[in-house]
Amino acid sequence: MLRILLAFIVVLGLAAGAGADWDVGDGHKMHYPQLPDHFGWDVNATFPKVLADDWLCTETGWVEDIHFWGSWREDWESPIANIFLSIHANIPEGPGGWSIPGELLWAVTLGPDMWVERYWGEGDQGWYDPNTGQWWEHDHFNIWQYNVFLPEDLWFWQEQDTIYWLDISVVPSDPATQWGWKTSQDHWNDDAVWSDFPGEWWEELRDPITEESLDMAFVITPAPGVLSLLALAGCVGSRRRRA
Repeated sequence: MLRILLAFIVVLGLAAGAGADWDVGDGHKMHYPQLPDHFGWDVNATFPKVLADDWLCTETGWVEDIHFWGSWREDWESPIANIFLSIHANIPEGPGGWSIPGELLWAVTLGPDMWVERYWGEGDQGWYDPNTGQWWEHDHFNIWQYNVFLPEDLWFWQEQDTIYWLDISVVPSDPATQWGWKTSQDHWNDDAVWSDFPGEWWEELRDPITEESLDMAFVITPAPGVLSLLALAGCVGSRRRRA
């Protein structure tokens, strides 16, 4: 009985951890985490601007948590009213010759109670607006992590070895502020892309100074399902009783 009780305690601990912030070294279900570049760019993703980047699913299962990094233009911060997220199929070669988001597979409008904002650190970062082509070095310093915990009815089912696209657009409470999705030093596959809502065309993202490829900072993770973990604990208890 003691062992069964301990198993349930472990299960409850894992379930509680499912809603925790993501740290370097934690699990993920994509090719690898694309961590934020502390001295890179933040690309304007303020609605109606939409940015998107692709990932390779490495294990079939639910997308339950989505984590990404961003900053505010000139560190002029505002509460976020909404975050628009969507997941698309992959078009390997779009009209411009690079891969782009395809069929819409999943979309959600997040309210403030559906994510946790966390201060991540700082660095000398630039700001880039692909619509206007304008960019500013040494624009801001603060870096924020956004941990999105989806309720079960909003989970997205992904298949191993399939490429998907994550789209992000943010609505600040203060319309005078601008939010940017942070670039990553970790590059995978084709460039990230940008568009204006509803994303009927896509342009690739490149460094405004070096013209090198830009990828965005994010990680896709699964949160342990409470029922499956309880079932596992039940199996442990059952085996103990038979023994």
